[in-house]
Formats: sequence, C-alpha cells, structure tokens
Amino acid sequence: MNRADLVARVADTTGLPKSTADMAVNTIFNALTDSLAQGEGVAIAGFGNFTVKARAARKGRNPKNGEEIDIPAANVPGFKAGKALKDAVNS
Repeated sequence: MNRADLVARVADTTGLPKSTADMAVNTIFNALTDSLAQGEGVAIAGFGNFTVKARAARKGRNPKNGEEIDIPAANVPGFKAGKALKDAVNS
C-alpha cells in the first residue's frame, strides 16, 4: 500500500471526499514528523511507539573503492509495534 492507496482507503471507509481524506492523512503525517523533529516520541495505543534514537558517529567504507569514511552522528526515527498490531499481523 502506498500513500495514494491509504488516502483512497480512508475516503472509502469514512465516506469523505478524497481531498478531505488526503488532508487528514497529511495532517497525521505532519503531526508525527513535527513531534519527532522536536525529539518527542509518539505513542499510539494499540498501534505502536515512534521514537527518536541517537546514532553515534562511526567509521564506514565506501563500497565503490573500499576507502574508509567518517559517518557523522545522527538522530534517526524508530518504531516499535504494539501488541495489537503484532497480533493482527500474526493472525
């Protein structure tokens, strides 16, 4: 499922026009992105937890020539599925 499929599913399920469903999906994604950008986690009961994790700087290798490179530290998004989501996927 891609973003357009998600918008179509929301529109079909709720009876909303696709433009309104698109606005709703955008609002949810923007709220998640804004919270994570501020370093805040987002917990959605029954679905899972979105978090921001700090990844330390490290050495890597350029796969083209094998030369060692420095990879800078970065904050990366993380997700841990909730029990209800895990159970739905495994049933």
